[in-house]
Amino acid sequence: MAEHEHDHDHDDHEHGADEHGDHEHGDEHGADEHGAAEQEAAFEREARRMVALARIRQYGDAVLRMKAREVEEVDDDVRRLAERMTALMHEAQGVGLAATQVGVLQRVFVFVDEGEDRVLVNPVITKRSKDIELDDEGCLSLREVLVPVERSVEVTIEGLDENGRPVALELGLPSSRIVQHELDHLDGVLILDRTDEESRRAAFGKLRPQPVLGSR
Repeated sequence: MAEHEHDHDHDDHEHGADEHGDHEHGDEHGADEHGAAEQEAAFEREARRMVALARIRQYGDAVLRMKAREVEEVDDDVRRLAERMTALMHEAQGVGLAATQVGVLQRVFVFVDEGEDRVLVNPVITKRSKDIELDDEGCLSLREVLVPVERSVEVTIEGLDENGRPVALELGLPSSRIVQHELDHLDGVLILDRTDEESRRAAFGKLRPQPVLGSR
């Protein structure tokens, strides 16, 4: 699942510039260097994100519509898969990633829960709240697409961790939304299937390859 950021308003502090006007010229060179360093860091993060996205299966890949199989044993192979998926999730600037998104048909997904990386093997939602929330969701397999999806506000999800130990997590937003999104992936379901018709048509417009001017 792609990270969804909300805009926040910030208070202006213009009076501070007047108070420190004497230092304006002295700090200008340092500010330029700091700005250039931030710009370079942002460029590097975006480059890493694009490389990571290239390693994640994208819309149109048949594997995204396949149902993953139960994991029979949580062994070193599963742990290595989870480690690789977790690193890839962060590189792609996401908050969740299912094994099917990397072409592996096993019921495994990773996600971020209150700043902590988690692994769930053979996950099953055993309880859903009656309260439903509609919010926009993005997906690492659908790049720029963002569509409204209804999800249960609270869920209880059970499964195994990366060491094969049973876990049961009672989750609220945003983690509850993330695990519902990732569990859908393991069943071959995409956010396009969960949204309204108008939003679906708009998403297809973004996903459809655009013609190149001058080409035949």
